[in-house]
Amino acid sequence: MTPPSPNGTITSLTPDTLRRWVAEHQDLLVIDVRSAAEFESLHIRGSYNIPLPLLSEHSDELAARLGSRVVLVCQSGIRAEQARQRLAKSGIATAYALTGGVPGFAAAGGHVVKGKNRWDLERQVRLAAGSLVVLGLAGGKFVSPKLRMLAGAIGAGLSFSAATNTCAMGKAISAMPWNQAATEPTRESAIQQLPTADATRTTAA
Repeated sequence: MTPPSPNGTITSLTPDTLRRWVAEHQDLLVIDVRSAAEFESLHIRGSYNIPLPLLSEHSDELAARLGSRVVLVCQSGIRAEQARQRLAKSGIATAYALTGGVPGFAAAGGHVVKGKNRWDLERQVRLAAGSLVVLGLAGGKFVSPKLRMLAGAIGAGLSFSAATNTCAMGKAISAMPWNQAATEPTRESAIQQLPTADATRTTAA
């Protein structure tokens, strides 16, 4: 597990810790906040898929359903931490963000379910940003100097993304047809799939 935050609360854990918790059948809910398509490609066995935009929009309703220890996972840990902060504002103080994401959990020997191979969203964002920067620089040299502004705009956008811990490009790319799953989670399906707090405590007991 990682060191505690400045206020003394531990908010993240390592793949090895999660693997041990899952094996010990502790009072635990693993929520994957990646897109449905990413979830279909690879996910932790027994986890629930609630994409970050959906969780952010309905965090209060979801928090009312989460009565046990919650572990939030994504591809690297960035979106999981964003989700943890959202749930913390809704009263869930026992949520953890998995460091290293689902790939890290798989590499640590955790049980995962594999499906259709897709590029994860974060990799697609890096490709799109890099391609646009190269396009802007090349266009500025061979077509018009004004096209160099494209590279500057991408750089500014990445800086803003880091400062605000958001990603507008990621949201746009996630809406592309190749990133759509056969069944996209809705508010109703996301909430109804979760066990009630009482049911989770009974299972853990």
